[in-house]
Amino acid sequence: MALPPDFTLLQVVPELETGGAEQTTLDVARAVIAAGGKALVASRGGRMAARLENDGGQLIALPMQTKNPLRMVGNAARLAQLIRREKVSIVHARSRAPAFSALWAARATGTPFVATYHGVYKAKSALKRWYNAVMTRGDLVIANSEYTRDHILAEHGLDPAKMVTIPRGVDLERFDPAQVSDERVTELQRAWGLAASDARTKILLAGRLTRIKGHLTIIEAAAKLKAQGLSDFVILFAGDDQGRVEYRQELISAIAAAGLQQEIRIVGHCSDMPAAYLLSDLAILPTIVPESFGRAAVEPQAMGRPVIASSHGGTTETVVGGVTGWLAAPGDAEAWAVALRQAIALGPDGRARMGKAGAERSRRLYSVDAMCAATLAAYERVLEAHS
Repeated sequence: MALPPDFTLLQVVPELETGGAEQTTLDVARAVIAAGGKALVASRGGRMAARLENDGGQLIALPMQTKNPLRMVGNAARLAQLIRREKVSIVHARSRAPAFSALWAARATGTPFVATYHGVYKAKSALKRWYNAVMTRGDLVIANSEYTRDHILAEHGLDPAKMVTIPRGVDLERFDPAQVSDERVTELQRAWGLAASDARTKILLAGRLTRIKGHLTIIEAAAKLKAQGLSDFVILFAGDDQGRVEYRQELISAIAAAGLQQEIRIVGHCSDMPAAYLLSDLAILPTIVPESFGRAAVEPQAMGRPVIASSHGGTTETVVGGVTGWLAAPGDAEAWAVALRQAIALGPDGRARMGKAGAERSRRLYSVDAMCAATLAAYERVLEAHS
């Protein structure tokens, strides 16, 4: 079975600012359009909306980020109208709050409902478990890693037949070293205030400025390295604070207190991540909460850069310790100092060998084409069950 010629997909996501779920939304929209279908995305919008529309998708501007019950009911009514008007074939939710509105609208219109479990949602109460379970109430649940799949089975007791694991994909055309010009790298180097002659080991932590990303662990680890006489490195925190002004200031204060102003820089949002990875010698993902997949661990590997990641969650599947990078205990500054020291000591040639292994593995297992093909196959399966 193939997607019908009049196939219309409605994806629902809170906003289109930045992040793995948002990128996957765009990737799947592009694949549906390439297959001859129509791709709608209901969202508050954001900086990625222009990319959606440039690819031929359509943004339906709704306050899908809301958790206000009355506004969620209003969203459900508007989505139901949209589903009927556009003859939507499948509704695909990618976040819990908008999933309620999407599920209600799908049920009201008799439309198949699919949800992707993008994160490992913890529940400390029966109410929170009920809230999280909205992602399991449709026709099919997509888990973005085996780690996520195991969590869903343990937390919700879902029938395994209603679930499929589809690892998140990386755009291997975009994340291809051969496609990144020297000018792009130089422009970014200049924007981040790095001299062309700066020969220090450049270490990139890409991700929004939020406590769970582990910035404070890295500041503490860097302080340990400097106390041991090692300071031939620069760590770059690339990401928005997204309104977390107090946390950003906490990081600035911690960097200053440790005397690391020359070794750690907060460089803000980066719109050219392929160039950022090429500019860097290695990437780090020191999350203190498990990542369900960890796209920021796969993208640098595709660019030929080794990765140090926290030894929990989906990154234990995407980073092979001693082969494509290192795994360090989450929140353990001493363990991170050891891993950073090993990565720095390995030198350019050693890191290049490790980066080559990571590139080969990521291209074999985590292509966006494979992810999109598997997702479209999942849609076909749901449609067949409804026919």
